[in-house]
Amino acid sequence: MVEPDTLLIIDVGTGTQDILVYRKGEAVEQSPKLVVPSPTVVKAGEISRATRAGRPVFFEGFTMGGGPVTRAIRVHLQAGHAVYATEEAARTFHDNLEKARAVGIKIVDTPPEDAIRVMATDFMELELRETFARFGIPFPRKYAFAVQDHGFSPERSNRAFRFELLQESLEGGNWHLDALVSDPPREEMTRMRSLRTQAPDSLVMDTGPAALVGMLCDPWVREKAGTGVVLVNVGNGHTLSATVRGETVCGLFEHHTFSLTPEKLGSYLKKLCSGTLTNEEIFQAGGHGAAVHVPLDAETIVATGPNRRMLLPHAYQAAPFGDMMLTGCFGVLREWKRLRE
Repeated sequence: MVEPDTLLIIDVGTGTQDILVYRKGEAVEQSPKLVVPSPTVVKAGEISRATRAGRPVFFEGFTMGGGPVTRAIRVHLQAGHAVYATEEAARTFHDNLEKARAVGIKIVDTPPEDAIRVMATDFMELELRETFARFGIPFPRKYAFAVQDHGFSPERSNRAFRFELLQESLEGGNWHLDALVSDPPREEMTRMRSLRTQAPDSLVMDTGPAALVGMLCDPWVREKAGTGVVLVNVGNGHTLSATVRGETVCGLFEHHTFSLTPEKLGSYLKKLCSGTLTNEEIFQAGGHGAAVHVPLDAETIVATGPNRRMLLPHAYQAAPFGDMMLTGCFGVLREWKRLRE
């Protein structure tokens, strides 16, 4: 079944993929929703089962999110089992294919007969179609996604390159929050463009900005943003923080969630507000980077993301439309309405 006036939104994270089926003209609260393991977790499980079975793996398909799946590949190789991959799928492991080869991945076009095939993708369309059909949910024709893309940087730190692209976008868009969304995605964003290959004409944006925009869909947060607010998305992999007045980004930094403590994050947020946080400080601590447009003396801290209570237990917990786990989906929906309707 296919329903023409619906939009399938998938926010693909490190641990979960958060899914919203938006029906135009219907209350968002009545929309079908799913929170299930992310594609990288699912594919890592398939590789791990091949490891236990002692079988080679053929990794094919598209460039997708790394994290668990790249760790599973390393474990499989360390156990002495072969990994074969197509060029595009291998870029999941590293943009520089020579570095993928250096760890033992064999770049091929066709699989050996005994290999277990693992499809690399951020859009598990077949599985979703089967699930929707079981519940009688017509499958939408329009798609929108959020994924975190480090950008194509085969010879440079992808941490630095990713943040440079974020800062460049903000500077080119007068530091407006919407400047963090490019439709279609920038040429450097290979993971986003891979999704556009799988789902032509889809809207694809970054998970971090999607969460920031989504938090502003909470009426209380939107009101506080008028005078200034600190928005923090504490994801399973990354934490993105921004000081925002209205819809102007005053400062931004991104770090890895596992590297943060409540005390460390609190210190960074104070420096972000005062305008003293530097890119060097965040990058040298293992994060992506920081950029300050203007200081913003904001006292209100708003948190979202699955690890928000771990790092910011006393912050206001944003819940647009009453659902914190779909904050990113709501951000994508707002951008869809702005760009496509």
